[in-house]
Amino acid sequence: MNILIIVLAAAASLYTTFAFYKAGKFKAFSTKETLLGAGFGWVEKTPFWTVRLIAWLELLGAAGLVIAPIGYFLGYTWAIWFAVAAAAGLALTMVGAIILHAKRGEGKYTFKMNMKLLLVSLAAALLWAYLPMV
Repeated sequence: MNILIIVLAAAASLYTTFAFYKAGKFKAFSTKETLLGAGFGWVEKTPFWTVRLIAWLELLGAAGLVIAPIGYFLGYTWAIWFAVAAAAGLALTMVGAIILHAKRGEGKYTFKMNMKLLLVSLAAALLWAYLPMV
């Protein structure tokens, strides 16, 4: 049972890590004009420091989902809670994204992807949280 939980948690973490790393890197290193040209319309009315903050939080969350489980398997059992916090933080990011896109009337275009990332992030958080209990 532990092996199944580890495999599922790792799969959810890898998917989440890749998605948020890619999105965070793009937001962190692109200009406002590049982001607008790529269809990130919400950037127009959002202070650019907020865009950068979101980007770095996404990158930090992605790193936490990789580094924390490595620490856990090296014997630092407390490290797993960093993975739980990272995944939960990324899930909260997606809640914010869903709300923002709904307010902008973009929900029909973004809802599926946002929900997928929300659910996978939640799954990773719950699976890593469950692991120390078994």
